[in-house]
Amino acid sequence: MKEEIEIVKHYYEENSESEWQRLEAHPFEFVFTTYMMDRYIKPGDTILDIGGGPGRYAIHYAKKGCDVTLLDLAKQNISIALTKAKEAGVALKTYVANCLDLDSLGLEKFDHVFLMGPLYHLLEETDRIKAVELALKHLKSGGNIYVSFILGFAGIIYDLKNPGLIEQDYQNPLARQLIEAIKTQKNYEGDAFTKACFYHQKNILPFMERFPLRKLHLFGQEGIFSPNEDSLLQRDETEIALWIEIGKGFLELEELLSYSEHAMYIGKKTEY
Repeated sequence: MKEEIEIVKHYYEENSESEWQRLEAHPFEFVFTTYMMDRYIKPGDTILDIGGGPGRYAIHYAKKGCDVTLLDLAKQNISIALTKAKEAGVALKTYVANCLDLDSLGLEKFDHVFLMGPLYHLLEETDRIKAVELALKHLKSGGNIYVSFILGFAGIIYDLKNPGLIEQDYQNPLARQLIEAIKTQKNYEGDAFTKACFYHQKNILPFMERFPLRKLHLFGQEGIFSPNEDSLLQRDETEIALWIEIGKGFLELEELLSYSEHAMYIGKKTEY
């Protein structure tokens, strides 16, 4: 596991700037995710953002008046987050740390906990369970946790949007394993853009139901727009805005989850 973590850490140290830019190139994820999170997060709330990368969501909520603590595996991600926070005129508390070492930081409990990156990269289910358990230890009773998953169909969507890749990927045994996992409704855990875990959407709720949580939402973070995102972004702003309003009504339809590349579970802590 230590070697896998180092591979993931190296990936984000090398790609921290592109990770910051990712949500500008793919804005629907941010639009829909914050739309759902804003139902619960209020000015003055405390937030622990575990594995929050270069701080897009952390800075967004700091600007809304929240007290935000950001933790990430990659030092360069934290460096960018601090620079961007200063530019935005807000402050973040930050830590460079592994999500599985959360207890070593001496943190208190928070109103909200984001776990929007770690489950992308922990290949062993026991480690994913531990990551959620540690996150919940730092969540107040009655507080909300926000957990993101990469969906198995994300790889197919990527190849659909980028002509010529499927021929190469179809000859790749690892890509074939991911395709097979989609068909058999299994998770894929292994090599991808780095070490990554892709969840079949049907496996998310069974995974989360083991924790002391009351489900509030499970939704596709890009809505229905991932497959045709590039085309839609070329359209008139008025049309895009209308599509966003329509898309909000589809976010939690189970049969449409595979149109998204990421899914988020929002749950309320019910005990301990």
